[in-house]
Amino acid sequence: MNKHSCSSLDTLLAEVRACQACAQHLPFGPRPIVRANSAARILIIGQAPGARVHASGIPWDDVSGDRLRNWLGIDATTFHNESRFAIIPMGFCYPGRGNGGDKPPRRECAQLWLDRLLEKLPKIQLTLLIGQYAQRHFLGARRKPSLTETVRAWKEYAPAFVPLPHPSPRNQPWFQRHPWFESEALPMLRERVELLVRHDLRLAE
Repeated sequence: MNKHSCSSLDTLLAEVRACQACAQHLPFGPRPIVRANSAARILIIGQAPGARVHASGIPWDDVSGDRLRNWLGIDATTFHNESRFAIIPMGFCYPGRGNGGDKPPRRECAQLWLDRLLEKLPKIQLTLLIGQYAQRHFLGARRKPSLTETVRAWKEYAPAFVPLPHPSPRNQPWFQRHPWFESEALPMLRERVELLVRHDLRLAE
């Protein structure tokens, strides 16, 4: 990694974290929750941080994050190692509550920052698309008519992308209705993650 690329990513992240573009729409004010390192090989694109993550400033610092780490077969220390996992939601700040849950991610984040951040992540080999907003943005016309169909068609998007449902406890009925997700998709996901993490461990030795 050269010093200039590291510096330019750090500068960009500082700009992101100082962003006030939609401050008037955020009930708790801006607090962009983004993590990135140019050495990362796995990218997690979620929806937007919830209230608990907004309070702690730690991405996926909630029950949904516990389930996600279980899906990936990794512990919290590995998950929060920025040189292995970049974490960039579609909306960087907590958008507030809506009818039946949190509001959708604000669009300003992707419009202003997403492409610029992705340009600084040259080593990404696996991108996890968690939820319909990430899948719509990255898969475009390749996305199926429903999230369930998109997730079930994961082989079509491999090896670059893996579409996933949101790991929220609110989705428990979905997990119960679709046991194939745990029996078919998760073993593949864990294997891919293990290979990439193990590669990084070898490089660090």
